[in-house]
Amino acid sequence: MIEIKNASFKYPNGFTALENINLTIKEGEKVAIVGQNGAGKTTCVKMMNGLNRPFEGDVIIDGINTKEVTVATVARIVGYVFQNPDEQIFNSTARKEIEFMPRYYKLSEKEVKERVDYAVEICDIAKYMDTNPYEIPYPIRKFVAIAAVIASRPKYIVLDEPTAGQDLHGTEVLGNMVDRLTKDGITVITITHDMEFAVRNFDRVIAMAHKNIICDGTAQDVFWNEKVVTDAKIKKPAIGELAKRLEMDGKILFCDELVKRL
Repeated sequence: MIEIKNASFKYPNGFTALENINLTIKEGEKVAIVGQNGAGKTTCVKMMNGLNRPFEGDVIIDGINTKEVTVATVARIVGYVFQNPDEQIFNSTARKEIEFMPRYYKLSEKEVKERVDYAVEICDIAKYMDTNPYEIPYPIRKFVAIAAVIASRPKYIVLDEPTAGQDLHGTEVLGNMVDRLTKDGITVITITHDMEFAVRNFDRVIAMAHKNIICDGTAQDVFWNEKVVTDAKIKKPAIGELAKRLEMDGKILFCDELVKRL
């Protein structure tokens, strides 16, 4: 599991981004982290793979304290996909990008092919494999970056704003991908401003504000708590907002629930 224990983080300029965070994420979970810009979401998840080290408290990944090992060691366990794929991609073709880490690990050709084929299939990018990533449309380029992390086979994958810039098809691919990864034993954690995506695809939602976690539970726990919605400056999903305006109880968030109640 990932354990964040009484962790605080301060940037070199002295700004404290997180204060006394406590969080546990177990293997196989699907977790969405929501909140306004500046709430500490990215700072928090970057502590999970060692890019950020807490100045107080500890981050323990499968029993390993991130303070005691290199970022490269943690990255083999926790894969991080940046919001902007251009910060991550550096190879001349999508294929080379996705193959890079399996080859770096000196895996057999059979294992490299299996890992690449798996990542390409669930990201739906087969037709782009021999294309320079920077000639691929930005939304698809994000899937190249995701596939590269999947091919490295971490136990945990962190997706930073994966739906940003995606159309309906891309969002559907992402949802199917999250389901497939968790069924295959990979824990998926996402930061998102897309509340519809969070509600549809994640069993657990964490709301952040005021440099800490203010709510941790189901989507209903978060989005039907008006104080949490206000403090985290998040938007209730459309079906939930409609149900609220119709003065329905039952914490409705899904279309089928609304239809059934009507």
